[in-house]
Amino acid sequence: MHLQDLWFIAIAVLWTGYFFLEGFDFGVGVLTRVLAKDETERRVLINTVAPVWDGNEVWVLTAGGATFAAFPEWYASLFSGFYLPLLLVLVALILRGVAFEYRGKRDSARWRAGWDHAIFFGSLLPAFLWGVAFANIVRGVALDGRHLYVGSFLDLLNVYSLVGGLTTLLLFTYHGAVYTALKTTGDIRDRARALATRIGVATIVAAAGFLVWTQVNHGSAATAVTAGLAAVALVASWALTRVDGRDGWRFGLSGAAIAFAAVTLFVSLYPNVLPSTLDAANSLTVDNAAASPKTLGIMTWVAVLFLPLVLLYQGWTYWVFRKRIGVRDIPAYQAH
Repeated sequence: MHLQDLWFIAIAVLWTGYFFLEGFDFGVGVLTRVLAKDETERRVLINTVAPVWDGNEVWVLTAGGATFAAFPEWYASLFSGFYLPLLLVLVALILRGVAFEYRGKRDSARWRAGWDHAIFFGSLLPAFLWGVAFANIVRGVALDGRHLYVGSFLDLLNVYSLVGGLTTLLLFTYHGAVYTALKTTGDIRDRARALATRIGVATIVAAAGFLVWTQVNHGSAATAVTAGLAAVALVASWALTRVDGRDGWRFGLSGAAIAFAAVTLFVSLYPNVLPSTLDAANSLTVDNAAASPKTLGIMTWVAVLFLPLVLLYQGWTYWVFRKRIGVRDIPAYQAH
């Protein structure tokens, strides 16, 4: 295996980890305006992700940095061609992060309501736009002979990409609902499981449609297997929402569905990293978009040395904050 192939796999793993982890806290952010009945329940939901959301976002920073270093041509074409949607994602993530930190700084219902809307839209918008972006990456975009995007923003809003965006939004919201059932107690846990049951139906339909579309147009024998595994995991997770308990299994299976769906997209893409819809010769591949072998070699040694430490630290964080919380664990409101 060549180093450029190894780093394509590494980037796929980073994005898959990001969608698994950030997916549930995007879902929780959306549910703060859907599931929570009052301020106390909203604080319960926020506290389920408060210790981990910023660590989850490290995965996308690492994925972006790895793409820049390992595949500079891919990074340049992608981030210039997708400038507006990625800017919207960035602004949404910034506002969302600020909202988590600032909503409790003042004892004002109006103040908190404003930041709560930032959490909601700062979660909903990226959850949708990441699906739009990756659907376009798999489908291909208008790249010319210099590997420059020559289409428009509206070209990115094609039917396939919009279905992709709807699929990731529903998947992440469902993932957030089963995560909430895993991390909470009492009435809010019961309502989260019931909501997951209802959302799950729409999620299965959207995901099945998107994966079948992807398989027909871009698939192979390998993607048929990964897409099938994603479907089985999602249906099994949804079936368990009707069973009391099994919260960990539901969450693990919903995460597996997201992971297998992400793998399906990357396997569909390979050996391209950004296909051209104008001429196949204009497409970016793992070979013509890669950095020099020396650069890839240095990156590989750095990853081997530091990646285990990062994974151990994040795993320790989840272990420390593993306990469930409920309304009784939320003290009377105090600005801080």
